[in-house]
Amino acid sequence: MPFLGQDWRSPGWSWIKTEDGWKRCESCSQKLERENQYNINHNIILNSEDEEIFNNEECEYTSKKRKKDHFRNDTDTQCFYREKWIYVHKESTRERHGYCTLGEAFNRLDFSSAIQDTRRFNYVVKLLQLIAKSQLTSLSGVAQKNYFNILDKIVQKVLSDHQNPRLIKDLLQDLSSTLCILIRGVGKSVLVGNINIWICRLETILTWQQQLQNLQMTKQVNNGLTLSDLPLHMLNNILYRFSDGWDIITLGQVTPTLYMLSEDRQLWKKLCQYHFAEKQFCRHLILSEKGHIEWKLMYFALLKYYPTKEQYGDTLHFCRHCSILFWKDSGHPCTATDPDSCFTPVSPQHFIDLFKF
Repeated sequence: MPFLGQDWRSPGWSWIKTEDGWKRCESCSQKLERENQYNINHNIILNSEDEEIFNNEECEYTSKKRKKDHFRNDTDTQCFYREKWIYVHKESTRERHGYCTLGEAFNRLDFSSAIQDTRRFNYVVKLLQLIAKSQLTSLSGVAQKNYFNILDKIVQKVLSDHQNPRLIKDLLQDLSSTLCILIRGVGKSVLVGNINIWICRLETILTWQQQLQNLQMTKQVNNGLTLSDLPLHMLNNILYRFSDGWDIITLGQVTPTLYMLSEDRQLWKKLCQYHFAEKQFCRHLILSEKGHIEWKLMYFALLKYYPTKEQYGDTLHFCRHCSILFWKDSGHPCTATDPDSCFTPVSPQHFIDLFKF
């Protein structure tokens, strides 16, 4: 039975009825204080008995090491949830109180496993990049730990399989730029966590950037059929499947034949028409000396002014009937008669916009 005192700042005491009458319950904080006091006294006894073995400097070193290990273990922990979906609500209702935040969604949707799926890898990287640019300060402490744990797994994955290093370099560049601005302006902006932790994270990011910069692609020895053995029309069809101009340039550096195919004007024209509207590239025409349109130069010029179309193998989905965000293969408890008609693919920018208030 709680007893509220007259002082509104005090939580009051908890009482329990016994045979001898009402007795006050000891709070958890008092128990912890008593245990800590016991531990301190116990350490003092040990120090007095083994004074020749343990001196003050060694005790201080042990204490610092314990705090460092605790911080490391606490940072490596990650929250896991059985359900891989989350109910998105922005205001309190009669059935649900509170609202859903970006940090909660980031913790619940199992991005740690999603990066192992090649269909979702680019999607998760783009999402992390958008968070790094504008939403990093809105993450809670637990969400920050999950964010950097997932980022660590992504970097280690790229270092081991040598795939998609350019995407991760762009992500780390945006993240380091944001952290530099936040650390310099500490006190002016809300930065959850100790400033020393953020400095350590920035140093970790710089280490990752250096590792990716020194990444060397190992030449694979294969006596079977290689990309160079394919006929020209098949190589040309592969290039026409790419939606990123940087991927075309990278593939063109493999062999002289691929370089010749990657310089095809028709290829870059199709790429410009896929990503940009006719009005957009008409405003930024680049002509050669002979009066021909330089589609390749136009593509990279248009990148500075307009966003490109996003293409992902798999994305998060939003159920308009249930207001639930989920991975499609994991599903969610939908109550609609025709659930598939209620599902909408969620782009990374749409994901961020869902949690803006």
